[in-house]
This record gives sequence, C-alpha cells and structure tokens, in this order.
Amino acid sequence: MALSREEREKFLAEPHIAALAVDAGEGRATLTVPIWYQYEPGGDVWIMTGLDSRKNRLIQAAGRFTLMVDRLEPTIRYVSVEGPVVETVAATEEDLREISARYLPPEKVDGYVAYASADHGEQVIVRMRPERWVSSDLGSV
Repeated sequence: MALSREEREKFLAEPHIAALAVDAGEGRATLTVPIWYQYEPGGDVWIMTGLDSRKNRLIQAAGRFTLMVDRLEPTIRYVSVEGPVVETVAATEEDLREISARYLPPEKVDGYVAYASADHGEQVIVRMRPERWVSSDLGSV
C-alpha cells in the first residue's frame, strides 16, 4: 500500500542510506550510487558531494535527481523522491558535521570530520525540492 504524505516524509527523514540516481547521458545507464542525505519533513533534501565529482557534474547537467530509501524490517517499505535541484552551495565543516552525526555514533564524528576534511577535497551541498514521490509498505508480507 502507498504511504500517506506524513508517513513517507517521516520515513525519508530517518537516517537511511539512499540510492541516488541521475541521468548519466546518452549511451549510458543511469548513474546510481549510495549516499548519505539530510531531510526534514516538508523541506528540501540535501546531499554533500565533491565539487569535481562525476556525480555532481551529472546532477548539474540534468538539473534533477532521485533518491530511494528502503528497509526490510519490521515491514518491507520504500520511498523514492525525485525533483529539481534548487541550490548548490559550498559545503561547510558544520554541514559535514551535521550529516556525519546523522549516520555515525557520536564518538566517531570528530574523527570522520577530520578525515573527510583532509581527504575529500572541496565539497558542495546540493538541495533538491521533492516533486514526485513513489512509496509503498508491503505490511506483513
């Protein structure tokens, strides 16, 4: 069964690893990669990626992307959201700390932030406005 707006937004707001999909251009299949993301119900979705990454170049060229998150327990559930890029800005250490804290245990955040700041190069925040949703919960199947 499809999820209500409230259910799908609440599910997307949980810290799942998303599959990001973006058009990879003529003669190529869609680029699909796992990614951390941030979302609060009613707002825009944001991701952090390298300024010079293939992912960012494709997102900027396409002007939109899709995120899909799922789970198997306690029921099989998924939410897919697609929409236009509404902003791309330079990422800050505060952004890196926020998204790291969403996915990592508190005692791992400082170490990861230090590593990522030194290793990942210039990062950007890409914001997407949710426009189209597909969702389902298969209940106790």
